Amino acid sequence: MTTTSERIADEIRARIRSGELTPGDPVPSTRRIVAEHGVAMATASRVLDALRRDGLVEVRRGVGTVVAAGAAEPGGAPTAPDAAAVVRVAMAVADAEGLGGLSMRRIASDLGIPTMSLYRHVRSRDELLARMLDTVYATSPLPRPLPDGWRARAETCARTMWAAFQRHPWAAHIMSMTRPQVLPHGVAHTEALLAAFSGIPGRPLDLETRMHLTVSVFQLVRGLGVGIEPATQARKDDGLTDEEWMDRTLPDLQAVVDQRRHPHLSAATSADIDLTLDSLFEFGLARLLDGYAAFLGDAG
Repeated sequence: MTTTSERIADEIRARIRSGELTPGDPVPSTRRIVAEHGVAMATASRVLDALRRDGLVEVRRGVGTVVAAGAAEPGGAPTAPDAAAVVRVAMAVADAEGLGGLSMRRIASDLGIPTMSLYRHVRSRDELLARMLDTVYATSPLPRPLPDGWRARAETCARTMWAAFQRHPWAAHIMSMTRPQVLPHGVAHTEALLAAFSGIPGRPLDLETRMHLTVSVFQLVRGLGVGIEPATQARKDDGLTDEEWMDRTLPDLQAVVDQRRHPHLSAATSADIDLTLDSLFEFGLARLLDGYAAFLGDAG
């Protein structure tokens, strides 16, 4: 018996194969599928998953799910993938579904090859994740030239990384601070921060101090970045914006906050406070660098 998701997927397949939808054209989003067919978000997600496994659609950052190149050409023999293709497909899966949807079997299925064939290109899942993270750095280069002054350079590095994590919410989860991966394209970011803290007039710093200053900036961005993926997934799961979710949850929170025992939190739950990951990033980065300025004698 054909399921609802299979029936909807067949309808979109027919539109692609008939030429109504051509490579690069957007396909119905999960929200549109929900609205047009009256199905649950999970069903709509299964529709796009099936089309992606067939190689008919792909995820493009900033655009959404579109018809894949060559999708309307029947009967063509698949091209053997290379390492770059493996990483590209893995990133597309992670962008669309998070790390929870990423597996070697899933990548092989999307590429149309046996799972064991992937190991010709990557030795392990850890190596694949490292290559994915390195690609994030490669596609998020620092601007050239970098601004003058340690503070401006530190802000530029932090904002570049923050923007990269927003484009690829899974990347922050991969990034290790205690056992850093070898990332050829990531070294430029570390070098830029180390250089920013060198040669400060009247405040020579040893390498260990500069390394602590550098890694602390990374840690701030990474620490907040790990919240992007679950927040994004939560919005997909329930269809609510963060503001809508808070409006629904606030009465329950206010009910457990005792004004006499928790006067400050009680006031906060009654105030209109704009508290988002972006605002936490901006506030946290500014206060961290304020502390650096005090440590460096306000030499920024």
